[in-house]
Amino acid sequence: MRRIYLDYAASAPVLPEVLNAMLPFFVETYGNPSGVHATGREARKAVEQARRQFAEAVGAEAREILFTSGGSESDNMAIRGVACTLKEKGNHLITSLTEHPAVLNTCRALEKHGFRITYLSPDTSGLISPDQVREAIGPDTVLVSIMTANNEIGTVSPVTEIGAVCREKGVLFHTDAVQAAGALPLDVHAMNVDLLSLSAHKFHGPKGTGVLYVRQGTRLEPLITGGSQERSLRAGTENVPGIVGAGKAIEIATACREENNKRIRELRDLLIRLVLERVPEAQLNGHPEKRLPNNCNFSFAGIESEALLLRLDLAGIAASGGSACTSGSMEPSHVLQAIGLEEEMSRGSIRLTIGRETTLEEIKTTAQILPEIVKDLREMRGWKKNG
Repeated sequence: MRRIYLDYAASAPVLPEVLNAMLPFFVETYGNPSGVHATGREARKAVEQARRQFAEAVGAEAREILFTSGGSESDNMAIRGVACTLKEKGNHLITSLTEHPAVLNTCRALEKHGFRITYLSPDTSGLISPDQVREAIGPDTVLVSIMTANNEIGTVSPVTEIGAVCREKGVLFHTDAVQAAGALPLDVHAMNVDLLSLSAHKFHGPKGTGVLYVRQGTRLEPLITGGSQERSLRAGTENVPGIVGAGKAIEIATACREENNKRIRELRDLLIRLVLERVPEAQLNGHPEKRLPNNCNFSFAGIESEALLLRLDLAGIAASGGSACTSGSMEPSHVLQAIGLEEEMSRGSIRLTIGRETTLEEIKTTAQILPEIVKDLREMRGWKKNG
């Protein structure tokens, strides 16, 4: 059976060019980048080259790029780092109810240590408005964290405008841009951000490598103490192969973004149209226009997403129920709850995300198989169409 992979939001395959860039740093240039000898210096040179690649990709300076183990650590470093550093100035943070668990659970943990968190509610499309942020900021606010694009429903936030509000109010602004990298243009100055999180495996890089952009002059309390790596903000020997691969991946993603997006967007729009035409009482979740070019999140009345995902998998189609970090949970998606989706529809939701390897034939096949499975599952439950 030829499998169809439609879970690119969870992870994308490593590109051959990325793997080839990484391989020498496993078996040839294997030195510690802190070493003073030639092998160590070669490793250091490669790490700094990757730092420049990320800086160029997001419009930053190389010294503003820190390497981490992934998006979750980058989010933690940004939020905890600012909160601990500025706790004498204030204990108030602002975020949204639709953030990734790496942000939400970090904020909830900070609440146990005396911090006050405002969780903004989105509209039915998943958008947080700049006015909401403006109204929530107070004299004790030290950080706002709003994601660039939602990992479940694909809604793209007005981060530039939100960042402008934060800049006007003198409050630091962090954005989780993990899903946006490779899909949206990222410019930290145009976006008015002070901290920005990325994760390499979302744009065809290796797992276990992330990035945190930290605007020059922004002070952070380190999460991991020890040596002086990463400007003394993240101790530990750098993951040189992963960093090299991540640098190559962001370089390719940035160079090919517009070309890839045009094709992927066309496939996305076709899949959305066919599914909504062929499945009664189906709906698209997220903003109809302000959404990631590869994201389709559907809800189907009368079924459970777990059963649908299992049947799709048996048919050779890989999809997900939402965030990869909460897969296996029987609870309805916190994102879908936050946008006001009724529980029945929330429990019957799946996410299909497209990548550069996805073909037109795969989209047509999915659009044929999915309605058949939904129809079968509904019949098994005795579901009747409304009206």
